[in-house]
Amino acid sequence: MTDTPEEKPGLARKVAGELGETIRFIAGVAAVYLGLVTFAFAAFHIPSESMQPALQVGDRVLVSKFNYGYSRHSLPLGLGYHVPDSWEGRVLSFGMPKRGEMVVVRDPGQRINIIKRVIGHPGDTVEVRAGRLYLNGDLIERVEREEVRYRSRDGGLVSAIAYDEIMPDGSSHVIYERSDSAPLDNAGPFRVPSDHYFLMGDNRDASADSRVAAGLGYVHRDELVGRAITVLFTFASCRDEPGLECPGWRVWLPL
Repeated sequence: MTDTPEEKPGLARKVAGELGETIRFIAGVAAVYLGLVTFAFAAFHIPSESMQPALQVGDRVLVSKFNYGYSRHSLPLGLGYHVPDSWEGRVLSFGMPKRGEMVVVRDPGQRINIIKRVIGHPGDTVEVRAGRLYLNGDLIERVEREEVRYRSRDGGLVSAIAYDEIMPDGSSHVIYERSDSAPLDNAGPFRVPSDHYFLMGDNRDASADSRVAAGLGYVHRDELVGRAITVLFTFASCRDEPGLECPGWRVWLPL
């Protein structure tokens, strides 16, 4: 039995209506998603060892977008590079990062997101001498914890000393030092310009950070994307071997 001429238009209208509802639903979901990752929270993948031991390769990190306000680089998917250059500055600025906080920034040179720790504020002088960090001429205290050995992403064995590095305000974080004579263990002094920040990785001899002028260099406040607040999850990406560090699954780990 075939549809009558009167039934065919009715069927077409029904199909068109259902298709329109589906499109509106998808558009609504996309709008909610874009609003969430632009103004509230977004997840970022950790691809390198530069922030070990706080962050491990494979971690998915939840980043708060509203701590420091918004700039064009708050837009997801690198859309900030496609808006007019006149979109400069930050709006709804709620403060700037504290020393020791982990932040996600946009690297204009590579056009990728990078996560590092804030070490220097505008006007600070930062220097590294024989592996030791100096801030405004004062030696930053570090306390040895233990020797660690782990396998790097390329399969090589790495030996490092873990230290508690203590910031002037009393906050601390753990760093890795493979030696005190690596290429970036003597750098500076750096005078941090106005509206810029000096960032470093916790795995000091495996991090291309603000010590590399031709790399990340000083980070402008507008390039701040947000503050890293927790490890959402990670799946173990290394093989258990005697005597080697191999972090297991990590879920909702505060930073």
